[in-house]
Amino acid sequence: MSVNADTLGTVKAKLQELLGDRCSTADAVREQHGKDESWHEVCPPDIVCLAHSTEEVSKIVTLCADHKVPIIPFGAGTSLEGHVNAVEGGVCIDLGQMNEILTVNTEDLDCVVQPGVRRKQLNEYLRDTGLFFPIDPGADASIGGMASTRASGTNAVRYGTMRENILNLTVVLPDGKIIKTGGRAKKSAAGYDLTKLYIGSEGTLGIITEVTLRLYGIPEAIAAATVSFPDIESAVQSVILTIQSGIPVARIELLDEVQIDAINKYSGLDLPVQPSLFLEFHGSENGAQEQSEMVGEICKEFGAEDFKWTTQAEDRTKLWQARHDAAYAARALRNNASMWATDVCVPISRLADCIMQTKEDLDQSDLIAPIVGHVGDGNFHLAFVLDKSNPEEMEEAERLNARLIKRAQGMDGTCTGEHGVGLGKKKYLKDELGDAVEVMRVLKSALDPQNIMNPGKII
Repeated sequence: MSVNADTLGTVKAKLQELLGDRCSTADAVREQHGKDESWHEVCPPDIVCLAHSTEEVSKIVTLCADHKVPIIPFGAGTSLEGHVNAVEGGVCIDLGQMNEILTVNTEDLDCVVQPGVRRKQLNEYLRDTGLFFPIDPGADASIGGMASTRASGTNAVRYGTMRENILNLTVVLPDGKIIKTGGRAKKSAAGYDLTKLYIGSEGTLGIITEVTLRLYGIPEAIAAATVSFPDIESAVQSVILTIQSGIPVARIELLDEVQIDAINKYSGLDLPVQPSLFLEFHGSENGAQEQSEMVGEICKEFGAEDFKWTTQAEDRTKLWQARHDAAYAARALRNNASMWATDVCVPISRLADCIMQTKEDLDQSDLIAPIVGHVGDGNFHLAFVLDKSNPEEMEEAERLNARLIKRAQGMDGTCTGEHGVGLGKKKYLKDELGDAVEVMRVLKSALDPQNIMNPGKII
């Protein structure tokens, strides 16, 4: 799809009439909105709009639909597979200023927020209520973006992903119509599950403008732990036994020795440069201590000798900030480097095989690629640290990424546990889902017959 200059001129004039200086065609603004944190090249939109309400989004979408102009929703720009790149130009709708927390229902353990609310902002707001929202994908992402990419993070092993923690969405459809996909009831058997349809749809079926979220009580006690292992297989096997033993661990993160070296340098930690686990336990004081001790014993069975746990908030914050900064730490291993982040997810019983085979690939390659992951649910990541201007390095990253994905899919896993499809994983979807991709095409065509909603993504 290409939009001619006359059509763009007409749309721009009408958007400026509607939004005033919240409609921009400045090169710097367009470039900022034409990329995320992935390795994909910048693809700027033609026009950027800053929306303030569902009604404004509806008017923008209606105008674009009338003129068959592509629409790209934009949250915080922290996605990792080219989700916001405007590959066919068009209008970018930036939802970042729709950042109000609309209602908090403490008795029902839920809240309603606009899509531009950031996860850290929400938890700061909730702190005095004794509640929190547990989904935490490293970056301080927007709730709308997290819903659109079906995000998860370090707490997913206990609290689930965005899929399990959204009750209702307000969505602007590709023709500008506004719908709600559910209510605030904790369950419903009323018709098709449209809420789940839009979670993970990556802006290809509509634009999310309100989100109703599940909330949880802040635990009475929280303990964090670190433990290192003689090799990565021992670390992974301890994770598998911990999960199979039914210990309700809240976080269980694997970092290989390359990643540990990176965060020691970047975050000022002093951990043994060995494959390691970062863990967290939630519950009563006795419960958190008991969980910590049980996991400590399991780790000893696999050769770990330095299991250390703490309930000090300052120590826990420093540890998890280092974990969330892992990607930046990896990039800092090489001067002026770029990063290509990728992820897969496999059944927990195949996790050790998948990681070990991946490590063998990396050992035979010249690329630096730390491994880190939410291994409690079988999900792990690679961060290729490379020179994007070097075609040989890009080709090698592509080769290793393709082997990783094929390996995971061959183990009944998936090409992406939480990053989403976007541009980067699109070509792997058919191998994973077969004819189900054609069903997706039918849904896309039915809901977006003009193919104006984030075109070029997923399918």
